[in-house]
Amino acid sequence: MPEELSLSNLKPAQARKDRKRVGRGLGSGKGRYSGRGIKGQKSRSGSHKMPAGFEGGQMPIDMRLGKLRGNTSADAMPIGPFRTYSQPVNVAALESRFEAGSEVTPEALKAVGLIRKVSVDVKVLGVGELTKTLSVSAHGFSKSAVEKIEAAGGKVGWLRGEPVKKRKRHKAAKPTAPEPDETEAEAETETEPEASEPAEEAEG
Repeated sequence: MPEELSLSNLKPAQARKDRKRVGRGLGSGKGRYSGRGIKGQKSRSGSHKMPAGFEGGQMPIDMRLGKLRGNTSADAMPIGPFRTYSQPVNVAALESRFEAGSEVTPEALKAVGLIRKVSVDVKVLGVGELTKTLSVSAHGFSKSAVEKIEAAGGKVGWLRGEPVKKRKRHKAAKPTAPEPDETEAEAETETEPEASEPAEEAEG
């Protein structure tokens, strides 16, 4: 039979762990410097809040190492913080949702439920077949999409202008010294002083 519950036999379900009381005199074992030692960063308040990779204030290793092109570079678009996003629409969807001769714009795409937002760029991709003549205006087109739209008799309109391909920069060849002309070479030979003739021997 369980013991009757009373104030004399109450106890917690788990044993209570005494907390560390620091700064209560030398006799406590945690007095004076309260177990933190003398001076230094670890003796200060907030020393345990340093971020990962913190090296005491010196230049951390991730900043000391060389920087390569990657997902933190503006040249690495559309990756990383410079990521660009566009809503894809296939030509097969245009075939099924629009009638021949229709004008396809971002507003029309939203009206038929192919895109969600007009504020986000739209890119037309060449997946599927297109047989209808459509006038398509979008922010981007794949090469195959342009070919299929024009092959069906339609028109392509770039809302931000057709992109221009970047030319690759080649290192300039080192200039070579020009070869002297024949006339200049002849002139140099004519201006050279003639060797003096040996003096005639005196008659004996």
